[in-house]
Amino acid sequence: MKRVVVTGIGSVSPVGLSWPEAWQNLIEGKSGVGLVSLFDASSYPVQVAGEVRNFPFERFSPKLRRVCDRATLFALAAAHEAAQSAGINVPVYEPASVGVIFGSAVGGIGVLLDSAAIFFQEGGNYKKLSAHFLTQMLVDSPSGQLAIELGAKGLNMAPVSACATGSQAVGEAFEAVKNDVVRVAFAGGTEAPLVPLIYAGFCQMRALASPKPDPQSACCPFDARRDGFVISEGATCLVLEQLDHALARGANIIAEIVGYGASNDAFHMATPDPEGEGMKLSMEKAICSAGISKSEIDYINAHGTGTELNDKLETKAIREVFGKHASDVMVSSTKSMTGHMMGAAGAFEAAVIAMVVKTGIIPPTINYLEPDPDCDLNYVPNKCVTANVLYALSNSFGLGGHNASLVMKRFEL
Repeated sequence: MKRVVVTGIGSVSPVGLSWPEAWQNLIEGKSGVGLVSLFDASSYPVQVAGEVRNFPFERFSPKLRRVCDRATLFALAAAHEAAQSAGINVPVYEPASVGVIFGSAVGGIGVLLDSAAIFFQEGGNYKKLSAHFLTQMLVDSPSGQLAIELGAKGLNMAPVSACATGSQAVGEAFEAVKNDVVRVAFAGGTEAPLVPLIYAGFCQMRALASPKPDPQSACCPFDARRDGFVISEGATCLVLEQLDHALARGANIIAEIVGYGASNDAFHMATPDPEGEGMKLSMEKAICSAGISKSEIDYINAHGTGTELNDKLETKAIREVFGKHASDVMVSSTKSMTGHMMGAAGAFEAAVIAMVVKTGIIPPTINYLEPDPDCDLNYVPNKCVTANVLYALSNSFGLGGHNASLVMKRFEL
């Protein structure tokens, strides 16, 4: 078994067009949530989202823009930043030993809807469709395009597990690198779900948060006023690498990834298990995988969506997993600032815990004003704190009952 370290991070998100910008905004408690501008949302009961604003699509060639959808372009930007951050040029490091594990929940949904509209408006004339339509809409389009752009010829896969996708991609990449399937992996998730149909679907589920009193205060995880999540877009990529490989090339090591656990509620497609069994199992597996005691976890980046059930049940699960230590561990939800990037969320939050163990700075849960008796942990309210963090855990729980948890450790030789 190989030790696995994080040597690069890249991100495109509502709180920043790069990872350093995103991290700075997180620790300053700045929100990227605002009113929907990508389409006319005036007919919907809520009009709030986490958009990636001012993204420089012109950085990509016209040819690449023709063959890639919005989510794939986000992924490419994040991966290029991660490669630069890691100081790695894939062809130099044996392409067959470099993998790409990059997922999405809904893939190229925007391309699918636009193409369907054209197809039916034109009376079913297939000649009106783009020749790139199918390859743009596939969920594995980002992972495939990343491999092409990076020259990575090793293991390539695109996990799909709803809101747990990003964490599962990082976790599966961790397993592949640890077990010497590949020496380096580009891992993460991407999402561009801000289209009318997806937005309408979540409105119909009554899942989206209302502004209170303004868009940036809409997402308030663990707060008694919470009434839903904020749907967002973005992408995050982490470079995972075998420790000996990283040391041999003099890489800058951000953190060590030491644990991964996954489970399923096997209960309901949209409602979490009322006992939180799947959540507990995911965390317990990750901690067991790390080979540490539960009392060694100093910080948890919670799934923390801001929905009534999720926050209450995640709190319950943390209480039952950690026992007395639950009162000491610090917990925060960065979704209070980013909104929920769905398939990209877990990868973004994996990057967060990597930085937490490296810097000791814990981002806050913003918009926390009214405590809920059912949510009684230390949620790092409204302002970041500094602490001695050796181990940190992140949680991702998704529609379909998917659960994934990751454990990072402060790097020490």
